[in-house]
Amino acid sequence: MTRVPGALDRPDALDRPGALDRPGAAVGPADQVTGPRAIIDLHCHTNASFDSLASPASVVRVAAARGLTHLAITDHDRIDGALRARDAAPAGLVVIVGEEIRTQEGDLICVFLERPIPSGSPVREAIAAARDQGALVGIPHPFDQYRASLLMNPDMEGLAERVDWLESWNARLIGRGGNERAASFARMYGLPGIAVSDAHAILEVGVAHSVLHGDPSTPAGLREALRSVTHSFAGAPDVAHAQSPIARFIDWARRAHRTSAPEPSAIGSAADRTDPER
Repeated sequence: MTRVPGALDRPDALDRPGALDRPGAAVGPADQVTGPRAIIDLHCHTNASFDSLASPASVVRVAAARGLTHLAITDHDRIDGALRARDAAPAGLVVIVGEEIRTQEGDLICVFLERPIPSGSPVREAIAAARDQGALVGIPHPFDQYRASLLMNPDMEGLAERVDWLESWNARLIGRGGNERAASFARMYGLPGIAVSDAHAILEVGVAHSVLHGDPSTPAGLREALRSVTHSFAGAPDVAHAQSPIARFIDWARRAHRTSAPEPSAIGSAADRTDPER
């Protein structure tokens, strides 16, 4: 896959009004270019994740305003935020219910889930549980040395036969070389490589995304559309990275408050936290 500077500036890059037109790059020509065009971000968080403060309603509003047609909400080890985002999605935006699961070996992305998959299981068991629901599975930030990245362990290379894509561009990856290694791995194993924002803050939503041809609104449709993936991306602002530790602290403080409060019912459930727009 070859990076092409300024690919988003092409006249045909994105057709929808308000689409993501910030300078970036495209990676890899599509094998097939038939069918409608979809602009998709397959890795995004809401405040259902412990390290995000972005309400589901605000995430989907911004995603639609920035021209995304499809957005996977993949909170850590839960899907309630994704369900609320789906309910709040404006016309023209399809929200895919997903989860970023912490397995024993590292993080895994599953989309088109009906039920959450518990964290802490072996990765192959998590994949099997996702398949039982008809879900698709991807590998997030495969070579990020600062996160629980599956492919940092060479023994995990065999997962290439079990997943539907890997992230060959994660906008939140820290350091150099990780995204390039991921793109090389995707080429080596013939896997679709996608670009994702991994957004944890509103300003990050859609800063990296993939352009597909087809309708990725169903598992079968996404699997087929991934054959035509074209990457478009721009870097995540540094301030967005700074928000995750702040969000973690706020989450800890809120959970501590709920534990010590004499009347927990007056505080609200965990699903309601920091979400004034629910």
